Parts: sequence; C-alpha cells; structure tokens
Amino acid sequence: MRVVIAEDNALLREGLVLLVTSAGHEVVAGSGPEVLPALLAHRPDAAVLDVRMPPGFRDEGLRAALAAREEIPGLPVLVLSRYVEESYAAELLGGGASGVGYLLKDRVGRVDEFLDALERVASGGTALDPEVVSELLTRRHDSPVDSLTPREREVLELMAEGLDNTTIAKTLVVTERAVSKHIGNVFLKLGLPPSDSGHRRVLAVLAYLNKP
Repeated sequence: MRVVIAEDNALLREGLVLLVTSAGHEVVAGSGPEVLPALLAHRPDAAVLDVRMPPGFRDEGLRAALAAREEIPGLPVLVLSRYVEESYAAELLGGGASGVGYLLKDRVGRVDEFLDALERVASGGTALDPEVVSELLTRRHDSPVDSLTPREREVLELMAEGLDNTTIAKTLVVTERAVSKHIGNVFLKLGLPPSDSGHRRVLAVLAYLNKP
C-alpha cells in the first residue's frame, strides 16, 4: 500500500514514516503547500494528513484532503489533529463519505490501533476517535439521541468508530446477539433504515449526527 504522510512536526512525521514502513507499506512524506500536488501525483492508497499545516497553520491539511478527494473521488484520508475540532470533523464526514478517518494525535502512540485505523480507512471504511464521536453526539440536543439508553449510546459510539458487531461485543463484554438487539433499537429510535452492511450503518449514523 502506498501512503502519503503530511505532518509539519518533523519528529512525529518521522515516527509515522517509520511506523507505516515497518508495517510493510510504501511512504511519501512531506508538509505544507506541496501536499496537494503530492497527492495528485502519487494517487496513494491512503493519505495521513495533519489538519493544521504551513503556511497558516489553520486548516490547510483538511483543505488539501477535500481538494484531493474532488480530483480523486474516494481517496482514503485519515486526518490527525491535536484537539477535537468539530467543524473540521463534520466537514470531512459531510455527505456520508467513505474511506475517511479522524484521530487525535495521542492515539498514534497506540501502534496497533493506529495501523488498524489506517488499513480500515484504506479499504473504504471509517475510523473515528472516540472523543470525536462523543463531541458529535453531545452536539445533538433535543433529539432522538436523548432517548437512547446508556448502553445504546455506548453501542452507537462504537458503531460510529467503525467497529463491527464482534468487536463491539468484545469491548462491552456482551454477546453479539445483545449487540444486534441494541443496534436494532438505535436504528429504530433514530429513524434510520436497518442495514446488514457494517459500513453503511456507520455512514447512516454519521449522516444523522452531522445534521444541523
């Protein structure tokens, strides 16, 4: 798998390069204005981008990701940020796009989780940091989300992270049958059509959570 990594912090960038190459992937690294040209030139299997990069250190990485996805529809993008920046997460996930992820930088240190997220995004799935999911849920005031039980809310958060039923069951230490029941209740209460496709159900939930 070929991966473009764009991170302004040299130490973190080198760490990411080492991590991804050690996993057997080819890496092209850089930062700043050359990110978009690199994405268009290399057409990678996935891109790992910092939200804030030179010259303005605001949203250059996100803008490069969105621009690249316009030129290369479906380009898998995993965005890294130091903080939960809700507006950026909502814009990246807007329209139910597939092959997207948003992780906080401290999660990069959890090697297995980071590599799993990268591979999931590259295969067209989603990978959202639990804190991002929590922020999106918190934003939904006076909505059917409030009618969810604590357990259903936990299941919803794990679904939005991109986890399948088996992993959710292991995480919550319950049976897969119980997870399926909770998911059915979540879809019923949110007015979403049920789906047997794990990815489609994640996108449905994200589309709902991103409604203004």
